[in-house]
Amino acid sequence: MRIIASHAGTDPGRKRRRNEDSYVIAPPLFAVADGMGGAQAGEVASGLAAGALEESRAQNGGERRVVELIQEANRRVHERATTDAATAGMGTTITAALVEPDGRVVFGHVGDSRAYLLRDDRLEQLTDDHTLVAELVRRGELSPGEAEVHPQRSVITRALGTDPDVDVDTFSIAAQPGDVYLICSDGLSSMVEFDDIEEILRRNRTDLPGAAKALIHAANRGGGDDNITAVLFAVDEGGAEELDEQTREIAVAPDEEDTLHPEDGVRPPPLAGEEQEPEIPQAVDTMVVPAAQIDAALAAQEAQEEVPKAGLGRRLLALLVIFILVALIVVLVWWGLAR
Repeated sequence: MRIIASHAGTDPGRKRRRNEDSYVIAPPLFAVADGMGGAQAGEVASGLAAGALEESRAQNGGERRVVELIQEANRRVHERATTDAATAGMGTTITAALVEPDGRVVFGHVGDSRAYLLRDDRLEQLTDDHTLVAELVRRGELSPGEAEVHPQRSVITRALGTDPDVDVDTFSIAAQPGDVYLICSDGLSSMVEFDDIEEILRRNRTDLPGAAKALIHAANRGGGDDNITAVLFAVDEGGAEELDEQTREIAVAPDEEDTLHPEDGVRPPPLAGEEQEPEIPQAVDTMVVPAAQIDAALAAQEAQEEVPKAGLGRRLLALLVIFILVALIVVLVWWGLAR
């Protein structure tokens, strides 16, 4: 199996001044990193993670190698965040794909960036989001529709840089001729419906630059709430070493019509010392709340629901625990937004 084409497009979106996404397009390795942390820390985090992968010049090694690459990226981001006060608390998602010589595509994933596969004109989401709302959907606490509008949908449960070690999801896909793979930041997946992504990829499966431009255009038309990055690559029969000359790296330049639109009532965040009109919608920053805290809150809620007939004191204690944990999450979200 060989990579016959690859392409990357990125855009700041319609509500952010800076692009905190980074990407890697170094066949046979591809990745997207979506940084967070306020100020310029987000772009530092994603840049460090992408740089670690790109510098590796990885060619193969399977899931173990992909985990090693992501752990090294995590080490670099965490070390910088703990030694540089200006970047304290920063983190980044990472979703990476390594096309192996045997025809497998090996994925490593942390956070809420996503990987998709278009095969036989049908799109499949390959990764699971590490987010609060995704966890609640998996537990049956929320419906997918409710998750799309949940006020804490920007809370992720796993990211690079927040801890010395990170839990990496890995899996492999046996590639087939004609496969088209998409790795993207949530600035794309949260703004464009699944069916629309599928249609765009089907329509442009032999024109990856056109696909990237169309996806970014759709995300901006959908609101452009966040930075938008799409990395695409296609495979076909042949040896892995036979990289087609179409395999290349190109960042799509944002169209003027796709970015900030004053007539739509959308303005970028205010500069230092500048007051923002309250009616103007603002982008919501992503922040990390460890899954352990969420699990504890949900466990406390389940315990309270299982003992409806318990004594008043016991029930009040359970409610107090839930209140404290929820308050902690709210404070963390507020703190993240305040940065």
